[in-house]
Amino acid sequence: MSLQLTGPCCWEDSIKRSRFVAYAAPVASADDALAVLDHVADHSATHNCWAWRIDAGIRFNDDGEPAGTAGRPILSVLEARDLVGVMLIVTRYYGGIKLGAGGLVRAYSGTAARCLDRGKVEPRIVLQQCEVQADFALADPLHQLLERHGAVKHAERYDARGVTLTVDVPESALEPMRAELDEISRGQARFRRR
Repeated sequence: MSLQLTGPCCWEDSIKRSRFVAYAAPVASADDALAVLDHVADHSATHNCWAWRIDAGIRFNDDGEPAGTAGRPILSVLEARDLVGVMLIVTRYYGGIKLGAGGLVRAYSGTAARCLDRGKVEPRIVLQQCEVQADFALADPLHQLLERHGAVKHAERYDARGVTLTVDVPESALEPMRAELDEISRGQARFRRR
């Protein structure tokens, strides 16, 4: 099961006179990640290297460090911990001593890991948007069913067919909820993923 950060976290380290400052924050989209980068990046620093891992994919940047020595190691830390929905930035202030490729990888990944050690994580609940349509008589039992399974209602519409609800359902509750819906509606309710 994937994990997510509950809030931002940070860590600062000094490695051979270079200062490394890491900052991680939960994000829901690439736009969110770029907004965090704009807010956190210090343009007076030598490098602002980063990685994100969100539902839509991954992205990382070495920001002038030798290829593969900063962004990818930061991303590897996110992947190793199975963290999703996270932007992680490690800013380096060069201290005059070259670290070499191996030293850079260790410095960036180590600083990223220690930053995440300070964060709080929780299991990530993946939601699936669904539509449920049932007879008017089932409106109350349907609302109770959704509440029992942790569904979040976004829209409710009444028409000649009955009630139609648009809801977000935790993926782990989809099949149990569908089975219970079939039981209370005697197979008459309609349930579909959107």
